[in-house]
Amino acid sequence: MTNAGGISGRRLAVDIGGTFVDAVEFDEASGELRVHKAATTPDAPARGVVDAVAALRADLSDVTTFAHGTTLGLNAILQRRGAEVGLVTNAGFRDLFEIARAAIPTEHMYNFSYAPPAPLVPRRRRVGVTGRLDAAGREVVALADASVLEAGAILIEQQGLTSIAVCFLHTYANPSHERRAAELLRTAYPHVAVSISSDITREYREYERTSTVTLDAYIRPALRDYLVALEAALGDIGLRTPMHIMRSGGGAMTAEQARRAPLMTVLSGPAGGVIGASAVAVERGWPRVLSFDVGGTSVDACVIEDGTPSDVHEASIDGFPLLIPIFDIRTVGAGGGSIAWTDDGLLRVGPRSAGAVPGPVAYGTGGVEPTLTDAALTLGYLDAKTFLAGGMAIDAEAAREAIRTRIAQPLGIDEKQAADSVFRVLLARTVGALREITVERGLDPREFTLLAFGGAGPLLGPMLAREMGIATCAIPPVPAAFSAYGMLLSDLQHEASATILAPLDDAALIELRPVVAELAAVADGALSAQDVPVEHRETHVIVDVRYRGQEHSLPLELNDQDTAEGLLARFHESHRARHGHAMPESGQLVTLRVRGIGRLPKPISVRLTAGDGGAPRPIGGRTAYDIASGIECEFLVFERASLGAGACIDGPAIIEEGTSTTVIFGDQQLTVDDFGDMLVTTSAGAAR
Repeated sequence: MTNAGGISGRRLAVDIGGTFVDAVEFDEASGELRVHKAATTPDAPARGVVDAVAALRADLSDVTTFAHGTTLGLNAILQRRGAEVGLVTNAGFRDLFEIARAAIPTEHMYNFSYAPPAPLVPRRRRVGVTGRLDAAGREVVALADASVLEAGAILIEQQGLTSIAVCFLHTYANPSHERRAAELLRTAYPHVAVSISSDITREYREYERTSTVTLDAYIRPALRDYLVALEAALGDIGLRTPMHIMRSGGGAMTAEQARRAPLMTVLSGPAGGVIGASAVAVERGWPRVLSFDVGGTSVDACVIEDGTPSDVHEASIDGFPLLIPIFDIRTVGAGGGSIAWTDDGLLRVGPRSAGAVPGPVAYGTGGVEPTLTDAALTLGYLDAKTFLAGGMAIDAEAAREAIRTRIAQPLGIDEKQAADSVFRVLLARTVGALREITVERGLDPREFTLLAFGGAGPLLGPMLAREMGIATCAIPPVPAAFSAYGMLLSDLQHEASATILAPLDDAALIELRPVVAELAAVADGALSAQDVPVEHRETHVIVDVRYRGQEHSLPLELNDQDTAEGLLARFHESHRARHGHAMPESGQLVTLRVRGIGRLPKPISVRLTAGDGGAPRPIGGRTAYDIASGIECEFLVFERASLGAGACIDGPAIIEEGTSTTVIFGDQQLTVDDFGDMLVTTSAGAAR
């Protein structure tokens, strides 16, 4: 339950997943929170959003904020459904994008038949032009306008391309050549989308910048068309306030800004969950939290310490690097729609997902391959009659038959064992991913609270906590739409960066001041363009520091009073905390970042009324499989809405709330805190 502190109006947030669209409406006057789930419509994604919103509110004229997270750009990259892109670069360097780093990914180190993914831009669509800058940004060879226009004729007139990426050497130091090339191309071909690397990132590493701008051009037309269609459709039902799109690294931006920088939205859906989890961690006083977002197609996990999520400025999608601020989210193809299948006598689960179309077998919408959802129905964890609060017809027998014929019979086991094995295989993959962002970085997952949300998060969370020895798994209110709710907690944000590559000394810090001022003006201008009042703006300066000769750096907050000695001491401390040691070496400044934040009003959580002290009353019971005892037994079933603060339930039990189901097992106990979180703990010494 939430309260708006006297503010009137309604706020909406929508999150598109691979299977469902989650819409949340928050009434700022009454504190009421309403949720609706609608099927994702892959053929016309804007339609699914409008369907979900319209089910909550037919008239949007009194909506004060509309926040949106989408994985449309991400899916375009993963499914190779983006635009046909042309690349304009320096003469002699058109093969840089394909040569890449000439390295084999760690996960394929011993795969002697490994083949890198095909480049998004084949060689015939890459054209070099005359012009050259040196590493300091000084012009060595003037940019030839005629050469740029000739490249445009080759790519646009001859090959019919509608999206062009421009990346020249060393434009992180001087973007003038890229800006001139973009001006020429946009003037000559106004119908063509043009992306330039210096508008997205002003950091060194030519291959990574080329990959980043190419991905931006790859998704730009699709995201532009989607946002235009969505804004028009929402306008038809009364929306008058600007639509805010989530950024992959936190914060939000207007739809107009998103059209200009579409790559910043590539992980905007999962980002909402991380923002919500961070807010919950601060409010509840939980120092270490693992956000565990399980939807229909994937698990998205992120480490949050002291209310701050782990973030990076270099990531990759399907083998293609990105140089953008982004939450350090570990994604695994493992969700409610993950398909279970056998391969030479071995059980596999995911990464393929049934998605919204055709969906799990139980949905009766054409799916024939069993999924995790079908396994959950087979084990009794889900009830066909109450699925999505009874709003969706479910065929539990079809689910059991699919598990029986496609999993149990090929493996020579019964259907219950087969369904249990589906969960165990998926959990093993998920545990491995979470260990990568905890154990492999020197963090003990047992010191964290697992915050489980998403449609399948409450189902898998207690299992995962039990498997990893995590003491507490917390299920927040309305977990199925928690990512959408997190979007209501976001602020507007814009980050500008520049490569420095200077020794860490006092003279360099003095020389940084005009660069900080320049980047701050860029960030402030972006907030001004989004109508953020001056009194609601904040500026944060971060500098990436490393030891000389080191490849990777660590971010540190830079304050006006910082000295080189003090900054180096903080870097030693940060390096020791992250890597277990510090070195008696001098430091080097690598990248300067200025983050502008525009604060927005947010819902305020209020505490639940304590219960009457009596034991919660079940609404029934059903037979389900208890992984603690390894047998089927009776699970009491409770409605979450009936559980007041202080309620306590011993497992095995099932808690239903319409859009999600929480399962606790025989060695677990559930209590409800005064924020309405359900806290699931496992008995000490429970077998894992």
